[in-house]
Amino acid sequence: MARISRYRRHRLAGPVLLLIALSTVGAGFSMARAETTKVVAAQSDKATLIAEGKEIFARGCSSCHGLNAEGAGIAPSLIGVGAASVDFQVATGRMPMADMSQQAMRKRPVYNEREIAALAAYVASLAPGPAAVTNEELAWERDGNTAQGGELFRNNCAMCHNFAAQGGALTAGKYAPTLMGVEPRHIYEAMLTGPQAMPVFSDKVLTPQEKLSIIKWIKHAEEEPAIGGAALGRVGPVTEGLLAWVLGLGIFIGIAVWLTTKAR
Repeated sequence: MARISRYRRHRLAGPVLLLIALSTVGAGFSMARAETTKVVAAQSDKATLIAEGKEIFARGCSSCHGLNAEGAGIAPSLIGVGAASVDFQVATGRMPMADMSQQAMRKRPVYNEREIAALAAYVASLAPGPAAVTNEELAWERDGNTAQGGELFRNNCAMCHNFAAQGGALTAGKYAPTLMGVEPRHIYEAMLTGPQAMPVFSDKVLTPQEKLSIIKWIKHAEEEPAIGGAALGRVGPVTEGLLAWVLGLGIFIGIAVWLTTKAR
């Protein structure tokens, strides 16, 4: 303590302490200013993205969904659907579509990633809704459980997409598409938003971890080899039996016709 007291009485103690205080305040101010600049820049980027999205929407979507996304006679309102719905529909090529009376099919997207992000940001700015996700954000390989995902899929999804996630027919001319080759982010967003005939699986129905488990099981099913030869859509013995009967009977009928022709 005596040594410290001695240094406090030194003639340079005051200037040194003042220099330290000024340096600390300056460093703190610089850090705060840098963070503020980052926040302002992020807000500016977001505002720019929303403005771009509004322009794209007015040009390519408003004719069906209305000028303010309020919906029209042929297309629903997009207010409150969130960025996840836009990312799923547009990034999978389902939207825009020419005939709204038909079920939207997965195809090559019309817009690029920047334009899709802008559209999603604009729709998300209209009202709160499920946020879009990226493949990098979904740690399904680490956090998912294949066995749990298989059980959840059979209980919640197999009645439409079939037990092998190959897709299947529904009523009124609709169908559940195959899940093979679908990006993880789009599977996740589909569960969040419930596109078309699909129900919404909110986080209260299926937790985020359970959704990741379902994705992990689907990706495991993609890589599963067809040990028995031709998979035939993996829809079970009905298809296999039908093929055997049609092909088998066709061969026998062909042989019978050929023998009858030869006999004449």
